[in-house]
Amino acid sequence: MTNKQLSRFAVPYVGWLAIFVVTPILIMVYYAFTDTYGDFSVDNFVQMGEYTSVFLRSFNLAIIATLICLLIGYPVAFYMSREGARFQKIGMVLIMLPMWMNFLLRTYSWMTILENNGLLNQLFSQIGLIDLYNQITGSNIEYFSMMNTQGAVVLGMVYNYLPFMILPIYSVIVKLDYSLLEAARDLGADSVTVFKKVILPLSLPGVLSGITMVFVPSVSTFAISRMLGGGTELLLGDLIERQFLGGAYNPQLGAAISFVMMVIVVVCMLVMNRFGEGEEQAVRL
Repeated sequence: MTNKQLSRFAVPYVGWLAIFVVTPILIMVYYAFTDTYGDFSVDNFVQMGEYTSVFLRSFNLAIIATLICLLIGYPVAFYMSREGARFQKIGMVLIMLPMWMNFLLRTYSWMTILENNGLLNQLFSQIGLIDLYNQITGSNIEYFSMMNTQGAVVLGMVYNYLPFMILPIYSVIVKLDYSLLEAARDLGADSVTVFKKVILPLSLPGVLSGITMVFVPSVSTFAISRMLGGGTELLLGDLIERQFLGGAYNPQLGAAISFVMMVIVVVCMLVMNRFGEGEEQAVRL
């Protein structure tokens, strides 16, 4: 088939991209730079100064969740890659299994676990941990308050997005040429040096992909913060939703916040990709 014939197959994709990706972005940009009368205005961006704390909280929690996912996901991915094919298949199933359930259902399950009379507090009460805490601190609590906290929100992010960190890293590490590791050991490098100089640089593309796939949904989430944070830990996703669906209906401000968040995320992705390219060049040299 000629290139002209093959290009015809791209027409549906281009049309889909134009309708469901490009057009919504253009609409968002239009609303962000106009007022309620449709006139050009930058007042929407000026109003965003009132929500600086929400921006800081969103990026702070997203960074914490991403770092935790990286600290957990990298060892898991590395361990899986070193095991046999049977173990790798079982590991992949166990990682993917929770994702077969609905996102909201998984988050609701954590509400059952973390609530004041939930499974964790019942367990702590049965093993005497709450009584021990009361004796040490002199308090008289009946349960640990874990719901409606930033810790619960971060936990929800880590649980839901951890597979997106493990899978990219695993897909890169499992394809490494282990003759390079053997060559490094033959040249006298110990295990720590082999990891720092060979494995980590070569697995960096997977790490950067995992960071991006975890950070982007974490910084824009609203279901997790609403359900596990109880609405007290307002994040960017919640703020944007309120501008479109809440009582303070203001689609211009919501579009402006979405636009700024999109720009910040794109810049972060470009920086990480640039960093990854530099590391790969350093490894080749």
